[in-house]
Amino acid sequence: MGIRIGFSSRHSNRSNGEGGPDPVIRPGAREANGPHLKQMLSPAVSEDLELDPYSARIAHAYELVGPAVASVVALRKDARPAGQGSGVVFTPDGYLLTNSHVAGGAKDFLVTLPSGLKSPARMVGDDPETDLAVLRISADGLDYAKFGSSSHLRIGELVVAIGNPFGYQTTVTAGIVSALGRTLRARSGRLIESVIQTDAPLNPGNSGGPLVDGRGFVIGINTAMAGAAQGICFAIGSDTAEDVASRLMRDGRVRRARLGVAAQTITLDRRLARRLNRPNTNAVMLSEIIETGAASRSGLVAGDILLKFDEHILAGVDDLHRLLTLERANKRSNLTVLRESHIESIAIVPDADD
Repeated sequence: MGIRIGFSSRHSNRSNGEGGPDPVIRPGAREANGPHLKQMLSPAVSEDLELDPYSARIAHAYELVGPAVASVVALRKDARPAGQGSGVVFTPDGYLLTNSHVAGGAKDFLVTLPSGLKSPARMVGDDPETDLAVLRISADGLDYAKFGSSSHLRIGELVVAIGNPFGYQTTVTAGIVSALGRTLRARSGRLIESVIQTDAPLNPGNSGGPLVDGRGFVIGINTAMAGAAQGICFAIGSDTAEDVASRLMRDGRVRRARLGVAAQTITLDRRLARRLNRPNTNAVMLSEIIETGAASRSGLVAGDILLKFDEHILAGVDDLHRLLTLERANKRSNLTVLRESHIESIAIVPDADD
């Protein structure tokens, strides 16, 4: 029996503007409007509709990175689950980034990928000070995500968080970069600098999953929510994550030289940056000086702005992290510092990591 457009005399008093009857759908109708109705009801119509630009960016990011997002279960010595979170595969031969607090000091893990692959994983290296850890599964030819640069992020930029909240695999939320250069206290008690703040919603189980830009590059590793606050979540910048991951893969741990400061990435006034011949407007501002540390001994104070470390221009805290390798410990270096309206060169001898 076909479907056709007809008219109901019961509704003829609800005028179409000229006192005529209103159209209703009646089974069995065979009028000329039937083909149009069939087209309206066809699923092909909705399938042909293009996504709006915002939705298209989110879908693109998920399609590129989603297959590389893993569920990570830390195992006790008796093989019982000790905790669950997310991770992201970043090499085709099975290296995976997650949070240190997801790893929880465990040595053995069970990793599940969206492809259905389930595999045991082992700890490669752990760095509680940046809340990052690298695991490895025995597999090859895996889908993997690519890193972008967190130093190129802009406030207001679209970001997508992918993870496994409450055990629901490969869940996507979206938001924007709310702030840059935040500090976050790791469970080790030390401050993590240059953290990304976003309003992309996170829930328990999202930790360790990737924060992705609209082009489909990983620009952060999701790490925490701000207590009971709504819309305040944090991610470790990809520049820090990529550097830490390479050191963990090479040495199994990260040893550093230390200045004894807490710092944040700031944006200089454009006119000031031009006068200083800076290639960009970012620099590093000291927010806290730790007593007995190298910075305190050198006379640095909170509010000082670091422009250079030796001859290396500092465009953010991530740059400073990368330069403070163990090789620089106990050796004299020079900092170019903007203090109030004066440029000063200050000698400093970084301390060795414990």
